[in-house]
Amino acid sequence: MAKTATPKPVERGIAYWMERAIAEREKASKSFDADAVHDLRVALRRCRSMAEGFQGVDGDPTWKKMRKAGKVIFSALGDLRDTQVLLEWIERLRSACPPVAERLSSHCLQREAELKTTAAEVMDGFDADRWLQWAQKLEQRVQSVGNPTEVFQVLALERYEAARELHSRALRNRSKVALHELRIGIKKLRYIVENFLPEQERSWGKDLKYIQDLLGEVHDLDVLWDTARQIRAFASLQEQQLWYAAVSRERTQRVQAYREKMVGRSSLWQEWRSGLPSGEHLHKAVLKRFEAWATTLDPDPPHTHTVTQFSLEIYDALQEAGLIPARPAGAVSPRDLLQVAALTHAAGHAPGDKASHKVSSRLLRNLEVPPGWSAIDLLIAASVARYHRGALPSTQKRYAALTPEDQHLVDCLGGILRLADSLDSRHDHAIRGIAVSQSDGRTDIIADGYVARSKQAEKIAAARHLLENAFGTALLVRESSEQPIAS
Repeated sequence: MAKTATPKPVERGIAYWMERAIAEREKASKSFDADAVHDLRVALRRCRSMAEGFQGVDGDPTWKKMRKAGKVIFSALGDLRDTQVLLEWIERLRSACPPVAERLSSHCLQREAELKTTAAEVMDGFDADRWLQWAQKLEQRVQSVGNPTEVFQVLALERYEAARELHSRALRNRSKVALHELRIGIKKLRYIVENFLPEQERSWGKDLKYIQDLLGEVHDLDVLWDTARQIRAFASLQEQQLWYAAVSRERTQRVQAYREKMVGRSSLWQEWRSGLPSGEHLHKAVLKRFEAWATTLDPDPPHTHTVTQFSLEIYDALQEAGLIPARPAGAVSPRDLLQVAALTHAAGHAPGDKASHKVSSRLLRNLEVPPGWSAIDLLIAASVARYHRGALPSTQKRYAALTPEDQHLVDCLGGILRLADSLDSRHDHAIRGIAVSQSDGRTDIIADGYVARSKQAEKIAAARHLLENAFGTALLVRESSEQPIAS
């Protein structure tokens, strides 16, 4: 008899988790017991972490609205959940000093009752209908964006680098605050892996959860000790010493367990880094991330593709002629800065909005700085996008704050992008392609489909001014059938 194929599990996407959050909300509202509160927070955490990940590739503002609405309940339940966890710890450590445990338990039970009342009020004000409407819309956004694995790998690398820095800081000063921040950093890395990188999740999932749990328990024990001191739970020095010894013993065990996994040449940090992009793979993935994000906001992606292609062709000709300004070693190349500016220059476009170029610049400027980039790199790319149209660079605040070298680079790259955009200013792809050459201080652009006596030709003539001024080169755009003008 033939074996019946096992049905493939249904993927649990954003709509599933948002609907699950509503179901868990109904359960939690009945009694706010520890398990129900935990389950609701898990569902909300999954919704909010998925939204955070998709915000890196999708500019739709609904992701931000959903995260904000979910945070209201998540935060209201946070103190309640923390108190319930403390009650569990008190029971585990009760034998160390029963009188202290009893005083702490009494305090936490009273606190739990108060927090349940607060949580109930917040839950009553939650708009479930709007939440479910967002669930359907966001599920459609996910389907349109797809699952660009290489982009999510870049996001994971960002979280990894941030967590690694927090790890180094925690080892240096060993403070409670540093360990707590490290826990949050590990948690953010885990959520990206858990939601978007199934291959890494299979390899790293258990270790990420284990490390997060260790640091979470360290934080719980720190809060437990601080609470005991704040409410003066000790009737004598002996009680204080007994309770401190019990808390310290549990905390030390977990810190040591963390160090065994995370310190040294064979630490999990090495394993995790080896599974994330580097070199040329990372370089391409970062550019892909910018493109994926901008495409979701762009009203005319084919136009942007054309402008990007024209920009890079002009750039390469000027680069070959040695006209592109050099950048410091380790900085992002001017070509990459131009490509990102071109890919994202229309992200803020809205019909009739004369300031859309400024909106595009702001949106790009506010993105997280990707691996291998600096805040200055991102600012330069955003400035280039800003000057693809509108006023020329002069005394604007952010432009004026750049170094003279970076201002010149913005002028050069902005001039290229401004000209490239003018070559398809009508968004009709009438100019089908260009050939660029540079010699004797003059740049020639042969444009297939260019008409000398046209409105577009007037726009092109105006747009070339910034490029000519920045590079100190004359520029001629002509039809492919025209003969070159003698020098």
